[in-house]
Amino acid sequence: MKISALLLILLFLASCAKAPKDPETCTFIQSSDNYFNIQDNSDSPGRAYNVFCKKVLVFGIGVYGTCKVTDDELLHAANVLAQYLDNDEDGTVDNQLVLDKMIEQKAALTLFGSENSKRLRRFFNTNSEGYGPESAQDLYGTETFPGWNMTLPFDATLEEVLHLVTAKGYSLVYPNVFGEVQGSEIANAMDVARGGVFTDIPSFYPEGAWYSYDDRTCDYACQVTEYFYWALTSLLGAQDFPGRYEEISHEWKANTPELVQTMDTAVYSILTNPQFALPTILPDGSYRQ
Repeated sequence: MKISALLLILLFLASCAKAPKDPETCTFIQSSDNYFNIQDNSDSPGRAYNVFCKKVLVFGIGVYGTCKVTDDELLHAANVLAQYLDNDEDGTVDNQLVLDKMIEQKAALTLFGSENSKRLRRFFNTNSEGYGPESAQDLYGTETFPGWNMTLPFDATLEEVLHLVTAKGYSLVYPNVFGEVQGSEIANAMDVARGGVFTDIPSFYPEGAWYSYDDRTCDYACQVTEYFYWALTSLLGAQDFPGRYEEISHEWKANTPELVQTMDTAVYSILTNPQFALPTILPDGSYRQ
């Protein structure tokens, strides 16, 4: 009984543990690729970020990694972010307003070894006075696949990096169009795709819905974020390969560029509007290479 009680106390303390007072350190096996350099995190922007030992800067946006994240995984994520922001890879971001807003929001991509990471818990348990977990989008090494080539398992880097760009960039620069609230143009398109307005995940979606997100922890804003991801990456061809439709059709059915254009005309019109300079080429993790 005493052992069980002690174990419970230790588990409780572990769950409440905060980030260290000083940034962690690690050795870089691969210090750079053809464009980006991995740096140490000695100038961590806040205590929460002290769980990371290395980082890559992409147009001023930090891409952070713990010691459990490989250099290849960190560089892959950095390259995908760069390709989303500078899709024509001419060295200049395609939408400066979006980048400026992301920097203003202190947006960051944070890589952990897995979703069970102790450092992940410490990161979210630590407040950093304006530079904390609320500004970050997490990604796990277990779902990151450098060199991914349209096969299962899917490279989640394409999803999580885009979430950061849309939630901390596009939704705030163009709130009437991309705002993650009811009444924005993309939210209206989403509600058509779902067959109605649902502030919470419904028990059943209407027949004919092609977007049927079913994670009950996802609020309305989150549902818009996910819809933006599904629609844009389908338009870019990321969801069209053998076995993928069967894997995602319970949640998203317009998985090809042609289906987005014919099934979801509203979102197709939004995402192809050149005013917003959204990506037209799917990132492959090889920025300017």
